[in-house]
Amino acid sequence: MQDTGGMSLLGPVEVRTLAEKLNIRPTKKLGQNFVIDGGTVRRIVRVAEVTPDDVAIEIGPGLGSLTLALLPQVAKVVAVEIDPVLAEQLPLTVADMAPEYADRLSVVHADALRVRPGDLAARPTALVANLPYNVSVPVVLHLLEVLPSLRRGLVMVQAEVADRLAATPGSKIYGIPSLKAAWYADVRRAGPVGRNVFWPAPNVDSGLVSLVRRDPPETTATRQEVFAAIDAAFAQRRKTLRAALASWAGTAAAAEEALVKAGVDPSARGEQLGIDDFARIAEHSPVAHSPAAARRSSP
Repeated sequence: MQDTGGMSLLGPVEVRTLAEKLNIRPTKKLGQNFVIDGGTVRRIVRVAEVTPDDVAIEIGPGLGSLTLALLPQVAKVVAVEIDPVLAEQLPLTVADMAPEYADRLSVVHADALRVRPGDLAARPTALVANLPYNVSVPVVLHLLEVLPSLRRGLVMVQAEVADRLAATPGSKIYGIPSLKAAWYADVRRAGPVGRNVFWPAPNVDSGLVSLVRRDPPETTATRQEVFAAIDAAFAQRRKTLRAALASWAGTAAAAEEALVKAGVDPSARGEQLGIDDFARIAEHSPVAHSPAAARRSSP
């Protein structure tokens, strides 16, 4: 058992003992890799910069390694767990190891990709989580969309995913995740995480990603319209925007006209543009502003 300032955390022995007790074998399907290192969860909480006023939402708390480190630092932890066995066990683990903080924990047995504000006992202000690798980007984007109360986040994800989320225009790994995350927040890499802090150890490295909420670009286009333009531009990444956006606009000529009106070079590629550029492109979508589209969108 690992200790931090009088707070007991789960170490390798406790994690394996709990897993054996619950007959849990970590599965790739659920992206389960349990943190067994107290130093890592303390670091996550520290870098997250949570305060006693924060309500933290933790996705995939698993056996509770990060939960136990979070509870003393925030007003409440809302833990969303898809595995029913783990969801049932987590309050018991907290009651056993940190009884003085048990009333700060709320466990929601749900799929994080479907969770809504009404499912939660409080309005989260901070996302702090070791996210399941297989759904990390969709989970981040979904929570930023449906939980406007989220002001910031610190998530641990696969290193490659961390790089993509934090990538900037012009980078080879810059793309859809980078742009869609940028709609909601300033995103940056917040440090590496090795493989040996997990059980079982994954075959990839991990990384921390910091997200700080900011206002989306000022635009008359909706988020859905902007995201549709992004999806179209990167569906054929190697093509010029004139060609890549042809189906989105109806024709290549219509795409070129929209790009010129948006102040974007039609021969550019999607990876060269920022979120503000795509917002301007979406504003000039001939499809979105056609009479047929107006009829479809009317009540």
